[in-house]
Amino acid sequence: MASFTKTVLKAGSGACPSRGSTVTVAADLYLAENNKAIWSTHKPSGFLFSAENGPQPFTYQAGVGGVIKGWDEGVATMQLGERARLAIPWQAAYGAAGHPGFSIPPKAALVFEIEVLKIQ
Repeated sequence: MASFTKTVLKAGSGACPSRGSTVTVAADLYLAENNKAIWSTHKPSGFLFSAENGPQPFTYQAGVGGVIKGWDEGVATMQLGERARLAIPWQAAYGAAGHPGFSIPPKAALVFEIEVLKIQ
């Protein structure tokens, strides 16, 4: 089973992130089942965590397990400036248990809309 299905919404350019790269993205997370917004780095609605200075981009290290498998593998195929929708099955998301702290139910397929803002 693939860890993600990608739909490009806006083309990017240049190299894709490699293992260990620091990647900064804008992202929105939805439950695939009902398109319910769960989290956003740039929209006030759908915010799971309040941000002291308002919505902020999300930065992580690529390829080291700091994010779910479908996200990590999907963003690794994206170029700088690219915006894509990643559909991630539950097996490559939060698994059979889900993530109660993030309001993600068991066996939930997820959809992320991600734009790569910076790769270092």
